[in-house]
Amino acid sequence: MSFKDLNFLFERAQSGKVMKIVIAAAEDGEVLEAVKQASSEGIVDAVLVGDPNKISDVAKSRNIDVSSFEVIPATNDEEAAMKAVQAVSSGKGDLLMKGFIKTSTLLKAVLNKEWGLRTGNLLSHLFLFEVPRLGKVIGLTDGGLNTYPGLQEKLAIVNNAVSCYHALGVDTPKVAALAAVEVVNPDMPCTLDAAALVQMNRRNQIKGCIIDGPLALDNALSVEAAKHKGIVSEVAGSPDILLVPDIEAGNLLGKVILFMANGAGAGVVLGAKVPVVLTSRGDTARTKALSIALGAVLAKN
Repeated sequence: MSFKDLNFLFERAQSGKVMKIVIAAAEDGEVLEAVKQASSEGIVDAVLVGDPNKISDVAKSRNIDVSSFEVIPATNDEEAAMKAVQAVSSGKGDLLMKGFIKTSTLLKAVLNKEWGLRTGNLLSHLFLFEVPRLGKVIGLTDGGLNTYPGLQEKLAIVNNAVSCYHALGVDTPKVAALAAVEVVNPDMPCTLDAAALVQMNRRNQIKGCIIDGPLALDNALSVEAAKHKGIVSEVAGSPDILLVPDIEAGNLLGKVILFMANGAGAGVVLGAKVPVVLTSRGDTARTKALSIALGAVLAKN
């Protein structure tokens, strides 16, 4: 099972209960537009945490009516992150979203031992991309949180992404463990990690998916490229998830898709008690609305 585009997220998110989303540092025009769109489509109700005057000014500048949303005052980013996380952890919200705030500031609050949203699992970022050239939705992980993950971290990253795909209705997602080359090279640790993940998957240590790697990006995405190099693989040419070797590769690949390939995306942090909608501050309102829809779908599972 695969998806042609990301519009399925809106359809899924509209069914069932309306979710309550809490925005940390909501003084952001694109975020407010996305929240208003998601609210008007019956996906979420919102709690806006931040400077009330700035939120009001931004909303007015975009002709966005936010009068139906609750506002929790906060004077700075640290306070906004704390109050947003505490609102969710106390049951006032079903999911959390990053507004105009640094990721590190928000995640520090998420991981707070007293009132945070930590579970003991590794947090990781998954971006679903709608790529016109491919004609399907493809996931990318982790281009947002874990900088240089080792094997144990990659195991957790894969499990988080696979769990997300299961929640979306994909029973056995295909995972391509990416590297610069498609052969195991002792001098390239990411190829060793990829090979280990494949073996763990074959021995049922990683369940619910099919993993292959190492695969170079062309072999992962193109059946013809894989055949040309003699690669026989269930994953090559039709992956659901791209597992990148590190944050630099993932961040660059994600931004190439968004800004050079006319793609769209939906980003979420997995592994916390609730989904954390996390996009770049420069992302469009559509990407943020899609991310809200993804978070709402996951919050219902």
